[in-house]
Amino acid sequence: MDINPEQNMEKSILKAAEIMFLEKGFEATSTTQIAKAVGCNQALVHYYFRTKDNLFNTIFESKFKSFFKNIFDTTQLVNLSFLDKIKHIADTHFDLLYENPQIPKLILNELARKPEHLKVLRDKLYVLPEQLFSMMSAELEKEIEAGRVKNVTFVDIIITIVSLNVAMFVMEPVVRGVLQLTEEQKKFLLLHRKKENLNVILSYLKPE
Repeated sequence: MDINPEQNMEKSILKAAEIMFLEKGFEATSTTQIAKAVGCNQALVHYYFRTKDNLFNTIFESKFKSFFKNIFDTTQLVNLSFLDKIKHIADTHFDLLYENPQIPKLILNELARKPEHLKVLRDKLYVLPEQLFSMMSAELEKEIEAGRVKNVTFVDIIITIVSLNVAMFVMEPVVRGVLQLTEEQKKFLLLHRKKENLNVILSYLKPE
């Protein structure tokens, strides 16, 4: 199979830029640094993406969409009970953060830098959260009427899940530094918090 060298170079630039943007953020990363990491000249980076903003936007939208697509994927929820659906959503969100711990910081920093990004991303992703919210809100209403879940909205539940999970990854570097944790201890702590977060979420849903 023939390999297009231009596609390889474009992918190499994207990969190097993704690593640097995630580690250092937009402002602290230059196209000169990206070119050096790839082993090409800066003009080539501009040839493929024209500006650093275009390069960053390509990566940001790709990471944002792939990250949230997994969370909003309703195909994995079809045969589960309501509470098992909540567990699946919470666990999937935590696992994605575990694999991509820089994502929350990247998203928050970029939305603070360019608030208009939120509307663009919302328009592109609209159908995914709409399907999940529609399905889960309908089931939640039945659970509330049956007395199995307290009277909350699905938005309340999502905010609770995201707040608990994201907080752990925001705090993790500080906790690791203060407690002088090894990599193995850090892994144990995160998996422990995953279970504890789920317990808090399920307790929160218990009828009063």
